[in-house]
Amino acid sequence: MAMRQTPLTCSGHTRPVVDLAFSGVTPYGYFLISACKDGKPMLRQGDTGDWIGTFLGHKGAVWGATLNTDATKAATAAADFTAKVWDAVSGDELITLAHKHIVKSVDFTQDSNYLLTGGQDKLLRIYDLSKPEAEPDVVSGHTSGIKKALWSSDDKQILSADDKTVRLWDRSTMTEVKSLNVAMSVSSMEYVPEGQILVITYGKTIAFHSAETLEQIKSFEAPATINSASLHPAKECLVAGGEDFKLYKYDYNTGEELESYKGHFGPIHCVRFSPDGELYASGSEDGTLRLWQTTVGKTYGLWKCVVPEEENAEAAKARTTLPGTAEEEIVAEEIASENSDTVYSSTPEVKA
Repeated sequence: MAMRQTPLTCSGHTRPVVDLAFSGVTPYGYFLISACKDGKPMLRQGDTGDWIGTFLGHKGAVWGATLNTDATKAATAAADFTAKVWDAVSGDELITLAHKHIVKSVDFTQDSNYLLTGGQDKLLRIYDLSKPEAEPDVVSGHTSGIKKALWSSDDKQILSADDKTVRLWDRSTMTEVKSLNVAMSVSSMEYVPEGQILVITYGKTIAFHSAETLEQIKSFEAPATINSASLHPAKECLVAGGEDFKLYKYDYNTGEELESYKGHFGPIHCVRFSPDGELYASGSEDGTLRLWQTTVGKTYGLWKCVVPEEENAEAAKARTTLPGTAEEEIVAEEIASENSDTVYSSTPEVKA
């Protein structure tokens, strides 16, 4: 009997979740940040989904969020024409960086000293965080609003995407190295440093390109419009989610579909693997994040491995011992009937 996915549901947001990012593995585990149209990005323990805190200060929808490698700093991009840098331990706002339009993307260098931003004004900005009052370096060349901007090649290069173009920039000369045109609007972009792989989604396509040359490595076609995809750290598989509310898991080498199941009650906007590859997170129009096991049935985090005949009793027992709100329990039952499975609620009610 194949074991079914039992996601951990993280509630607390009141509007669609549009971006999420994991930190690296730290001595305290790893962490997860979510960006939401409610303007209140949240920090969680990455392996359990437990709520740690909410960053309060933006006056509009938050479109992008990221953590630095050791999870000591967070950065957010918002519709209030600002990007903000936060102390991810205390929750304090450290720096507000004013822009001339909506900010969509933020990314730290590996040493956390610089922040790259991109947004609706078509410009890339590089801020020296030790001199936040200084004017940023500005890179122009995009012809429409920037959706994502990421450091690559040990922070020597920048990858950025606007509507239908992905561009590679040299940081030292601030010039474009190469550009890639795609047939439909780019919906997401992920940079995988190990192996220098760029994951791009547009329409129903999940494409893998060299981050150094932008040459295509391979691509897969999904049954529905895809909004986000993520490659497993070991490059064994990839996950994707989109407009049909479903999550898809593919074998990276063969392209074979390994799993597909209804993941949310609305379109899925973002999916990301954890740094250890043991789980992946999804964020949706339905206002929730969900955590899913890469290897179903493995004992990890809040998941306890059970043999099939004990599954129902153990799931019921776990249901009573994990905290959750009454509303979460109802949602759990609805999606459980959809997937013939049980959903654990992993977070206490958040009063943001």
